[in-house]
Amino acid sequence: MKMFTRLFLSVFVLVLAACSKAPEEQKTTAAADPSKPQKVVIASTGSDADIWKYIATLPETKAAGVELEIKNFTDYVAMNAATANKEVDLNAFQSYNYMLAFNEQSKDKVAAVSTTYIEPMGIYTDKYKKLDELPNKATIAIPNDAANESRALSLLQSAGLIKLKAGFDPVQGTLNDVIENPKQLQIKPIPMATAVRVKSEVDAIVLGNTLAMEGGLNVLKDAIYYEPTDQSTKLYVNLLVTAAGRETDPTLTKVGALYHTEAVKKYVAEHFGGTKIDVNQPLSYLTDTQ
Repeated sequence: MKMFTRLFLSVFVLVLAACSKAPEEQKTTAAADPSKPQKVVIASTGSDADIWKYIATLPETKAAGVELEIKNFTDYVAMNAATANKEVDLNAFQSYNYMLAFNEQSKDKVAAVSTTYIEPMGIYTDKYKKLDELPNKATIAIPNDAANESRALSLLQSAGLIKLKAGFDPVQGTLNDVIENPKQLQIKPIPMATAVRVKSEVDAIVLGNTLAMEGGLNVLKDAIYYEPTDQSTKLYVNLLVTAAGRETDPTLTKVGALYHTEAVKKYVAEHFGGTKIDVNQPLSYLTDTQ
């Protein structure tokens, strides 16, 4: 009888142990099941969110074994924070120089998974037809976040309106780096969330293309000046970004590749007036000094 009792208890313990492991084993099996799509959450905003919502519907996405969920954000810093903290898997909104600036200022880091596109930053005005019509002491509004402020200043220098000091930092440069301002322009950094609404209140405004499009503007047609899109502006290539340490995750790199499918190129060309130029380059392109 004692032997039977010991045997019964041993079997009972084994059954309990097996039951306690079953959910974890089932979870692991489900996660590894190649027949089930892997869900990837992407934080985005504006036209970028529209593109990724379209990509989520493509047969190429299904064939890649990926299910995309797009979460709309209105704050850039919050998007990067959510990504760095792994509340979302990826985000799609920022340029390379914005990512560098964020990582310099934040203890939580993000990293690029792939390049997506580049779109020119432009100078817009409701009052003048040409750049040389801007009067002395004209007020020009520029973005007030570090990466876009430095980019806007580089644009103003490219346009011949100001001169920046030698060794100007294209990621963290500020108004203090302006060494020549022959027209005594009043350059005012402002929050970009309100930028399009105040366009008529200033002589000119510098806008990134996403904000410009949200205001019904096409940089190639409506800006009085815009930056070139070549090797000299590779800092401004937009990226698909994840938390640092996850950038080589095979599922996330598959998502990055989806952006460059022919279906997406056609969609972007039809909906964004040629202002988003596809950049399908290895990440080494961004750091290559040649």
